[in-house]
Amino acid sequence: MDILVIGGGGREHAICWALAKSPKARTIYCAPGNAGIGQIAEIVPIQVHEFARLTSFARENKIDLVVVGPDDPLVDGIVDAFEAEGIPVFGPRKNAALIEGSKTFMKDLLKKYGIPTAAYEKFDDYGQALAYLRSRPVPIVIKADGLAAGKGVTVAFTQEEAEQALRQIMVDKVFGESGSQVVIEEFLTGQEMSILSFVDGETVRPMAAAQDHKQVYDGDKGPNTGGMGTYSPLPHIADSIIEEAIETIIKPTAKAMVQEGRPFRGVLFAGLMITLDGKPKTIEFNARFGDPETQVVLPRLKSDLLEIFLAAVNGTLAEAEIEWSDEAAVCVILASGGYPASYPKDLPITGLDAAESDAAGLVFHAGTAKNEAGEWVTNGGRVLGVVGLGRDIAEARERAYASAEKIRFEGKHNRTDIAAKALV
Repeated sequence: MDILVIGGGGREHAICWALAKSPKARTIYCAPGNAGIGQIAEIVPIQVHEFARLTSFARENKIDLVVVGPDDPLVDGIVDAFEAEGIPVFGPRKNAALIEGSKTFMKDLLKKYGIPTAAYEKFDDYGQALAYLRSRPVPIVIKADGLAAGKGVTVAFTQEEAEQALRQIMVDKVFGESGSQVVIEEFLTGQEMSILSFVDGETVRPMAAAQDHKQVYDGDKGPNTGGMGTYSPLPHIADSIIEEAIETIIKPTAKAMVQEGRPFRGVLFAGLMITLDGKPKTIEFNARFGDPETQVVLPRLKSDLLEIFLAAVNGTLAEAEIEWSDEAAVCVILASGGYPASYPKDLPITGLDAAESDAAGLVFHAGTAKNEAGEWVTNGGRVLGVVGLGRDIAEARERAYASAEKIRFEGKHNRTDIAAKALV
């Protein structure tokens, strides 16, 4: 089969890597891809929002399956565009991707169906939002309604910080129209957990649980990023709690989407908080594979990813064979200096060959390119995801950091405490 993967980050590199292991995969294309992905897939220089060009490419090249990675094109209706051309595509339609595209929609859906989540209020008027904010205690959470590249959420620990975040979202429009509405919700404390699931309507097939590290600095300090590292499994979280999250949050949400006339097909990503009383609550839902969660979840998948995608597209997901390895995986993100704010590009990267030759690890490219001399250079905020594999989290973590140390570029920074919570 010939496959087109849409996207160009570390998540898409991991997807292409997993698909390449399938005996059914013939040619894998990736649009727009990146230099690292180009080592295993044919790069197609078409951007993710060029729907007409993408559908034409798929039609002309007789693509058997399209897999959509990023959130923006899903929310904008890329799946609908491929379906209109009769091209098989894995991912949710526009009306289902709204579960990520609008936090107010998502929160209202959970409230309507009694699905556990943090208490909240929504606002489209800055004055009303400010008045409400001033009436609430801190810490408090302020979220832009729409997509904001993983950076539209502020956990404010002071009133001043909260008001600054609200002003930036609704007045300064730092996230554009994504900040036309905001959700202000209670601050939840506890352990965060990510559960990604293959979903086809009411059929939910959970993947291995993972935990992300959003803040840029050690100790969960600093601004939110797209993710600075992940690990899977979660030995410090009981299987009973994971099962409770699946039964009380993920499955009811999939069913609610069907009842709302928005059946979800694709990957439903639940960002969860296990509160101090041991109960899981919903922080967010995403409509696609997480980044960098994918980089630790797919290496643990023993089954054929292409077969799973096809089962979801064909409506046979309930019968699909999905088996997970007991092996642990830890991913450390190597970021450019200045990320998540402005950062330089085109800085030489050394040590990649040494890191990629490590049999106990993987390197997924997120923001890399090759210059005219054929040398690796930086081309993004999150540059590389270095994954260590091992018998347990401790071994996988040691291997991830050992590989990460081999890679050098000016301004490189990474958290040093990824997966430390699992070792306490």
